[in-house]
Amino acid sequence: MRTPKTCFMCCGTWRAIIRTSGLQPAEKSSTRGFQSTDSNFMATAAPLNRTDALAVPWTDAVRFIRQLSHDLRNHLNAIELQSAYISECEATAETKAEIDRLRKMLSGLRSALQKISEELGELGTNLIAYRASDFVEDLRKTIAREFQDKNGEIDWAMDTGPAMLQIDPELLQQAFIEVFSNAFQHDRGKGALRIACKIDRNRLVFTIREPKIRFKSSTHNWGREPLRHITCGHYGLGLYRVRAIIEAHGGDMRAQYDATGSELVTTLILPLQREES
Repeated sequence: MRTPKTCFMCCGTWRAIIRTSGLQPAEKSSTRGFQSTDSNFMATAAPLNRTDALAVPWTDAVRFIRQLSHDLRNHLNAIELQSAYISECEATAETKAEIDRLRKMLSGLRSALQKISEELGELGTNLIAYRASDFVEDLRKTIAREFQDKNGEIDWAMDTGPAMLQIDPELLQQAFIEVFSNAFQHDRGKGALRIACKIDRNRLVFTIREPKIRFKSSTHNWGREPLRHITCGHYGLGLYRVRAIIEAHGGDMRAQYDATGSELVTTLILPLQREES
C-alpha cells in the first residue's frame, strides 16, 4: 500500500496564520485539503542581518508552522486511509500485518513530535567529573552502534591523555550524534569522516572533517538559525540544539568550509575541569 500524497483540510487556525502572514495557501488538491508545493512550503525568507542573539523572524516561524502542519497532516491522512483499508480486510494474517503497519505509522508520528519537543525544550544539565578519554571511548561505541553501516567510513585520531571534563555525558553524546548524523546525510563527498580529538590550552578540541566537493551555505551563524532551512520532516533544529548543549557546558561550536581540502570542518570545544586550588 503506497503512502498517500493528499492531506487533511487545514483548520481555521492555520488559515488565519497564513492569511496574516501574507503567504498564499497551496492550491486545493483533487480530493480534500491543501497540497504542498515547493514554492509555498520551501519559500526562502529575505536575507536578514543576524547577530549572536537568537532571533527567529515571523516569516520563518510561519513557514515552520505550515511545514509542520503539512507533515502531520500527511501522517494523519495515511493513518486514515490505512484504517479504512483494514476495515475491509478479513481477520487473517493480512489483517495483522496491516495493523502492524498502522502502529508503525502512529509510532513515527509520535517520535517526530517527541523529537521536536526535545529540540525546542529547555536544557537541564547534570554535570559530573568525567575523564576525557572515557567519554571519547564511550562516544566511539555509541557512534558505532548508531551508524552501524558507516563504521568503515570514520577515521579516528584521539589524544586526550589524563584530562578531566565536567559534563553531562548522556546529554553531550546527543549533541555529537546529531553532528555525525548531519555529516552522513547532507551531500557528503567521497572519503571518510576524519575525526581528531586533542587537548589544547585547557580545552578539549573535537574536530570533524567532512568531505564536500562544494559548499555554498554560510557558516557565520552556524547553529544560531533554528527554523531557517526547512524541508519535509526537517525543521533546522538539530544544529541549534547542538550549540545549546555545547554552550550549556561552557563550550563553543564552530564551522568553516576548507575550499583547499574540500572539507566542511566542524569544531566542538569543551573546557577541561578546573583544578581545585
